[in-house]
Amino acid sequence: MRASRPKVAIAAVAAAALAVAGCAESDREGSSGSSKDTLVFGVAGDPKVLDPSFASDGESLRVARQVFETLVRPEEGGTKVSPGLAESWEPDAAGTTWTFKLRSGVKFHDGTDFNAEAVCVNFDRWYNAKGLMQSPDVTAYWQDVMGGFAANEDDTLGESLFKSCSATDPTTVALTFSRVSSKIPAALMLPSFSMHSPKALQEYDASNVSGSADDIKYPAYATEHPTGTGPFKFKTWDVANKTLTLERNEDYWGDKAKLKSLIFKTISDENARKQELRSGGIQGYDLVGPADVEPLKGEGFNVLTRPAFNILYLAINQKGNPKLADLKVRQALAHAINRQALVDSKLPPGAQVAVNFFPDTVEGWNGDVTKYEYDVEKAKSLLAEAGASDLTLRFHYPTEVTRPYMPNPKDLFELVSADLQAAGIKIEPIPLKWSPDYLNATTSGTAHDLHFLGWTGDYGDGYNFIGTFFDRQKDEWGFNNKALFDKFRQADTTPDQAAKVALYKELNADIMNFLPGVPISHSPPAIVFGKDVTGVKASPLTDERFATAEFKS
Repeated sequence: MRASRPKVAIAAVAAAALAVAGCAESDREGSSGSSKDTLVFGVAGDPKVLDPSFASDGESLRVARQVFETLVRPEEGGTKVSPGLAESWEPDAAGTTWTFKLRSGVKFHDGTDFNAEAVCVNFDRWYNAKGLMQSPDVTAYWQDVMGGFAANEDDTLGESLFKSCSATDPTTVALTFSRVSSKIPAALMLPSFSMHSPKALQEYDASNVSGSADDIKYPAYATEHPTGTGPFKFKTWDVANKTLTLERNEDYWGDKAKLKSLIFKTISDENARKQELRSGGIQGYDLVGPADVEPLKGEGFNVLTRPAFNILYLAINQKGNPKLADLKVRQALAHAINRQALVDSKLPPGAQVAVNFFPDTVEGWNGDVTKYEYDVEKAKSLLAEAGASDLTLRFHYPTEVTRPYMPNPKDLFELVSADLQAAGIKIEPIPLKWSPDYLNATTSGTAHDLHFLGWTGDYGDGYNFIGTFFDRQKDEWGFNNKALFDKFRQADTTPDQAAKVALYKELNADIMNFLPGVPISHSPPAIVFGKDVTGVKASPLTDERFATAEFKS
């Protein structure tokens, strides 16, 4: 989520979403107050959009996970595929048609039935997207997983992995794909494949995305009327006061939420979130600063540490500066960075220097790859060999954000920038607000040379990391490597698990030889709740389930 990769769909929130959150902070008097049915949770940023079909930022997906549900979902606290709105699923002999047996008696928040026909309405909506809906800024996850659409309007989009949906009966649906893929069924856990009420989609013209790529306008459904089947229902989004309120779904098909209300309150500064927790203004927050973990534990707060299921990387844009297309220059950058010092000084206990672009808990990780040990003299020598001893690079880093893999971007920038300068590289610092400025600047165009970005895995398969980054030409990296792209397609279409894992290992070796960027670290981010809040289990995917949260009596 996931991110987070922290891929972000750019949202222009409709003015009508400026509704007052009637049960905001006054409903709670802190964790020692009298109300025990409303939890206020501090988040680092505003959600960008409430329709997860168009979302790829962590805060939008956090909200979506409470309001919407998917056919399959991650096991609680883990990454394996488990039942969601589907009780069971199986492929045909060819591995291209998957049949899902759906739960019966499930209703959307507007009272309409969830059934096989509704599933097909949702998939057909995504598949038949037109116009601005085909922008990677709008349907990022569809394109990452499925590729293209029924009728591609951009020649760079490939054939769609999804082919068709058919409803056999109200509780049986078949999804047919154009080829075998390692992404299915695991990718269907993504909130972007959440089930929406067909009635609400039609009533609020949910696919009417307008504006331009630089100024996307979402329809009312995506800002005021998100309608799923989850344990919480959307109530209000007070954009001006940075609070979004959900209420318990009293007609939920499963165990009802223990909370009556759940409020997400945006507090961008991590220290301010900490003070709000201590004062009782909020009852939890995410992205606890590494130095605050032990002190908060010592004060009696419930600090949960997620397993490290992420990657922080330094991206190198080979189109940004022609010299970056020279492998020796990219190798010099890798040797110049003291990644161990960064991990030891800037990241939480348990963080590790990255060897691959995904952690060693994912099958296909390969310890036998080219490694770039910290060596300033070697970096200088490689730059000299490449005729790049006078190299100047534009180094972007984000402001007003904390990410699970990147606790303090400015601190990280200063450390890495100093390392690069020690190797003789001149650095032009370019700080930009995270959304939309930074993400626009670093994932499109050629104006960036170096930048920090990262990814929190969406499911437990290596392709979700390295395939998302490197299986096709992307503006973030600025390279075209057909041999690498072809090997990714081979890995994705290999049905045998052992053979697929072997290909992932080969790909990790190829990536580290080609060196499109420098993998920096894997971090175990922490989430904290009030002293009297219990019931939430930390998820490596940031898929925490607030429906189980409750206050101790």
